[in-house]
Amino acid sequence: MDNINEFDIRLEKEIYYAGESIRGHVILHTTENFKLRSVRISLRGQGHAEWKILVSGDRRNVKDDQYFVDERLIVWGHDTSEGPIPILPRGKHQFPFTFNLPESALPCSFESRTGYIRYYVKATVDRPYASPPQGLKYFTLIGPHIDCMDEQYLKPMIGSEVHTSCCFCCRRNPVELSAQLERSAYVCGESIKLRAALDNKGLEKAWLNVKLTQYLEFFIDRGVLGANKELQKVVLEHKGEPVLPGSAMKWDSAKTMVLPVCPPTLIGVCRLIQIYYVLKVSVQLEKSGEDMQMHFPFTVATVPFRIPNITKQPQIKYEIAAEHVEGGCYVGPEFLLGQVYDGSDHLTQPPLILYRPVYVSINTEGRRSLNR
Repeated sequence: MDNINEFDIRLEKEIYYAGESIRGHVILHTTENFKLRSVRISLRGQGHAEWKILVSGDRRNVKDDQYFVDERLIVWGHDTSEGPIPILPRGKHQFPFTFNLPESALPCSFESRTGYIRYYVKATVDRPYASPPQGLKYFTLIGPHIDCMDEQYLKPMIGSEVHTSCCFCCRRNPVELSAQLERSAYVCGESIKLRAALDNKGLEKAWLNVKLTQYLEFFIDRGVLGANKELQKVVLEHKGEPVLPGSAMKWDSAKTMVLPVCPPTLIGVCRLIQIYYVLKVSVQLEKSGEDMQMHFPFTVATVPFRIPNITKQPQIKYEIAAEHVEGGCYVGPEFLLGQVYDGSDHLTQPPLILYRPVYVSINTEGRRSLNR
């Protein structure tokens, strides 16, 4: 850029919650005295959904956007075309700025092929007689505020099912399944508190299956009905040992089912994207197949469970979502830094990723020390 040697946006940190203040600086290093009308800063939170549909034999793109935050300010100069154009002296300049995120429920940062939720700070150097240089700085927002200690999540959820063989309208050879989910909200990194009992009085082998599935729904306002798309992925799965006829078993998930890093539950906060989870407990019979299914609503929270009367609570950290979770492995092309072939074996080098959202997780080391 002519007369500009350095142009950058620097934030105090990379992760924010609703209600926090975003503080940073715009760095501008000019090599000469520079005619400059203004330096403008904007803060924006944007949701976007887009995919292809078939209309009268033609494939067309449908897309929609939603904005959660849209604020602007001027850190140098004035935002008017009247009057003389001020001159910025040559040298390195730092223009501080502050934005206050609203206290309202904000959706979490999220990336996928079908849609995304992004938050960024944009700086524009408005110079006359030339196109204005622009810069973007993306950051992660942790939201919405979901506390595992809310009363609605603390009530245990209990289910039971019985499978019987029918012979001349007589119920015989019952297979009984019962399950109890201690609470329905967990933070990533926590052990899921699920207990199940299987009493096999039938004639076939039986297996206990537990599966946590992530559902993503995308909506676009288009006409009367609009367009929608649904995706689902298995986040966590357990298949128990076979239970022989005439035997029973009890199972506790405390040490075997740890919630991996994934986006939090997102319902009613963004009209374009919804994320929710369902925990399914079922029995697979050797010949009859899967039967006796129970479904528990499951919430991925952003505030960890706090243990009363204990000073040292579990600490949280921020991690990238697991690859098998929607939004975990996808990186938009705008966040991949291109490389120029220099004759070396560049294919063995991992790509340089400029930005990926992170999510709240329990610090496993803190959890171990707390359990001792």
